[in-house]
Amino acid sequence: MTTEGAVRRIMGIETEYGISVPGQPGANAMLTSSQIVNSYPTAAAARARRARWDFEEETPLRDARGFDVTRDAADASQLTDEDLGLANVILTNGARLYVDHAHPEYSAPECTNPRDAALWDKAGEHVMLEALHRAAQIPGTAPIVLYKNNTDNKGASYGCHENYLMRRSTPFADIVKHVTPFFVSRPVFAGAGRVGIGQEGGQAGFQLSQRADFFEVEVGLETTLKRPIINTRDEPHADAEKYRRLHVIVGDANMSELATYLKLGTTSLVLAMVEDGWLREDLSVVQPVAALHDVSHDHGLGHLLTLHDGRRMTALQLQNEYHEQARKYVEDRYGSDVDQDTTDVLDEWESVLDRLAQDPMLLREELDWVAKLALLEGYRSRDDIDWDHPRLQLVDLQYTDIRPEKGLYARLASRDKMRRLFTDDEVARAVVRPPEDTRAYFRGRCLAQYGEQVAAASWDSVIFDIPGRDSLQRVPMLEPLRGTHAHVGELLDRCKTAGELVAVLTEGA
Repeated sequence: MTTEGAVRRIMGIETEYGISVPGQPGANAMLTSSQIVNSYPTAAAARARRARWDFEEETPLRDARGFDVTRDAADASQLTDEDLGLANVILTNGARLYVDHAHPEYSAPECTNPRDAALWDKAGEHVMLEALHRAAQIPGTAPIVLYKNNTDNKGASYGCHENYLMRRSTPFADIVKHVTPFFVSRPVFAGAGRVGIGQEGGQAGFQLSQRADFFEVEVGLETTLKRPIINTRDEPHADAEKYRRLHVIVGDANMSELATYLKLGTTSLVLAMVEDGWLREDLSVVQPVAALHDVSHDHGLGHLLTLHDGRRMTALQLQNEYHEQARKYVEDRYGSDVDQDTTDVLDEWESVLDRLAQDPMLLREELDWVAKLALLEGYRSRDDIDWDHPRLQLVDLQYTDIRPEKGLYARLASRDKMRRLFTDDEVARAVVRPPEDTRAYFRGRCLAQYGEQVAAASWDSVIFDIPGRDSLQRVPMLEPLRGTHAHVGELLDRCKTAGELVAVLTEGA
């Protein structure tokens, strides 16, 4: 479902943040997460505080394989269409900030390209940081710390989920066949790095991915137990006859802007090839769940995967196969008319894979797992300690601390020791303003401009409570590429009240 180029499609990231109260291991996670969400400021957010999330059109138990799971059979964590009364804020940048599974979660607005999606994901870190600062000012509140990571090293994992809109006509079996090997090998550049092996991190060592050890099946609907490499939730938040949404739960939360960008851009390219039936070569790996674990556990990048056709190759070589196919696909389909976004993703992907093959440390200022490993090896060498030393897990955790004065990633970035893709001004704008080329623009502008009249909102609707009208007024947004600045910018500038806006939108309806 490309919009203009091979890497362009509706996409976005939702991230659950790790949360702790130092010195209070028994602190109520739902309470502290609610304190964070409810502390997020801005005048527009305060005006829109009464706006609830609209769950009416959500279908979390619909499976892409053609059936619905019954509510009785579902795990409670799957019932994401129930309003539990937890903290929830819809932001003027089109994002959603709420409590999910006892964690504060930032769901970024819909974007049309990997650079924007990475930018609005980075904006989420600043939203969380501002909420953290405001929560600390509440009298009697214990200090709270937030981490953009994926595990507490006590057996729990929390997600960073990517979402990609695809053509409904694409057979789901083709997605499973061609995307599974890509996800198995993707940690070589998209992994966030982790000290400890196993779900509880009890075995000494370092691995590429924070999430890999928590995956147990190849395909399934679950997200918090029996986690699958390919998630089958069929909830497009758009016209279901035209679109499906691939809900990707296998990725790590990245601090590195390049890692996030590449994760999104390369995945979108692979999906474009799947949609167009380009990937005819079978790259399926034997026992993909075990293969994912093996890839993650091998930061030397030498582990050989066995493919179903008998070939053996490393995860890096498998990624090179995908990259080579992507180059050919783009040349065949677009020729000299290829867009700059696609060209940039292909070039960055190739550069990263080439340097990983030479020496991963060449990427210590670009990829999370390499930057983290370099820091850890420095501590190990300086203090002569082994991988089982508890201090190393603390270093691992501190890398993802979102406080700029504490977080190790933040310190590296401030010293120009991590490559940035975005300026501080770009991130600051993305904190309060929505992307202009998706329906997130309409949602964000309505929250900023008519916050007191927005009764509820969701990804695919905004509901107004208009004085003088007997019923709530729902404005559907099933087409993600409408509601953009080009479509409604002038209209929103002209309409001073929500009543005026709804009157224009419903004329002749």
